[in-house]
Amino acid sequence: MRSTLPALCATLALTTGAFAQPKAGTGPAFEETKFGVIPAPADNNKKGPTNVSQYTLTNKNNVVLKCIDYGAIITELHVPDKNGKFADVVLGFDNLDGYLKGHPYFGTNAGRCANRIANAKFTLEGKEYKLFANNEPHTLHGGKEGFDKKVWQGKASLTATGPSVTFKRTSPDGEEGYPGALAVEVTYTLTDNNELVIDYRATTNKATLCNLAHHSYFNLAGHNGGDIKGHEATIAAKNYTPADETLIPTGKIAPVAGTAFDFTKAKTVGADLEKAGGKPVGFDLNYVLDKGTTGRPELAARVVEPKSGRVLEVLSTEPGLQFYTGNFLDGTNKGKGGAEYKQYNGFCMEAQKFPDSINKAEWKDKSNVVLKPGETYKQTTVYQFSVAK
Repeated sequence: MRSTLPALCATLALTTGAFAQPKAGTGPAFEETKFGVIPAPADNNKKGPTNVSQYTLTNKNNVVLKCIDYGAIITELHVPDKNGKFADVVLGFDNLDGYLKGHPYFGTNAGRCANRIANAKFTLEGKEYKLFANNEPHTLHGGKEGFDKKVWQGKASLTATGPSVTFKRTSPDGEEGYPGALAVEVTYTLTDNNELVIDYRATTNKATLCNLAHHSYFNLAGHNGGDIKGHEATIAAKNYTPADETLIPTGKIAPVAGTAFDFTKAKTVGADLEKAGGKPVGFDLNYVLDKGTTGRPELAARVVEPKSGRVLEVLSTEPGLQFYTGNFLDGTNKGKGGAEYKQYNGFCMEAQKFPDSINKAEWKDKSNVVLKPGETYKQTTVYQFSVAK
């Protein structure tokens, strides 16, 4: 165990699945504990079991973030409401077994290429690459075993803005069909402004695809707070990328005005949910963000939960934002404390390049997912929490 404060063990109950709010005034801190063990694979007698660690970050306001080095997954995020009452606002599991059994990307980082690639193939520098069709006939979020199913190397520290943890791994050449060895870092910083700042960096030794996105499911009423239809959302996007029934974009960019997808002014998620269509019904589309060329994170979306008063603002450097309302959740995922995560019980705001960009030549200048040797992929997304005034 590693801690920045000698008294931390007395102020945090960090056994798996248990949580106690730290005492006021303990200050920013971090701790590493054991979360579980991945059994040795039956088909590889040379590889033993793998220990999985959990990192707990606490800022000066007693906001708490928990994440694990399996998939660099965020497992818990405790933030206050308008009355100062804390709740865990991300969907997930109490133990490692829940994540190993399979789940819809709770708290993960999608990669090496987030979202869908049509027909599980692409051409790069004149060569066609075939991928695993885990969302037949397409590839979704990196393939059969994307970055969400890999063990990363984690290291926590204190920074000038708050406690932080950096996860690293190198995706070998040919992993999931992608060319090049891709060295990736993702850093979570929990600032004293109640921001979760996610910084991505990646380099490659061969031209490849790189499009990383964070995939937490949020419910500002609490992870077990029921459906999110009453949440009020605003998305800073006058346009979106229409898609076919399998969620592959057509290549066009269309205005949201006059459609169910218009969130340029605040409205409840449930207001036009049925009109959004889809199989199953709900929002699951990429927005073309109204943003400048500063290279700095700019406001992408704002979500308010009226009863608790919790507010989430999303800022990002990316050109697109996938808004997803948990349409495929069906109650089969038993989450923390036995919670049944049913349809519309959480929403995702995935900052990213546009889906299937590699197969859309018309988007090359707007959404380039190709990374070449000598270049560095950089992405920053900020999830900032506050309360409505």
